[in-house]
Amino acid sequence: MAEPLIPQKTPYAVELAPGDYWWCACGQSKRQPFCDGSHKATAFTSIKFTNTEAQKVWLCGCKHSAGKPFCDGSHKKL
Repeated sequence: MAEPLIPQKTPYAVELAPGDYWWCACGQSKRQPFCDGSHKATAFTSIKFTNTEAQKVWLCGCKHSAGKPFCDGSHKKL
């Protein structure tokens, strides 16, 4: 199985408005942590998630979280 690129080994702290978002799973997006379609040449697909209220979230930057798209601390083991 292909491994994603690791754009950073810490989470992205992002203030999000309510709405749908697509998290980059391949690590190749130029708009980290969000998808820009770079995965289309890979075996990866973006992960859609819905934010129901305006809030700060921590999105996985290492692409190894078990709770994708959210950080679960997996970057500490890399």
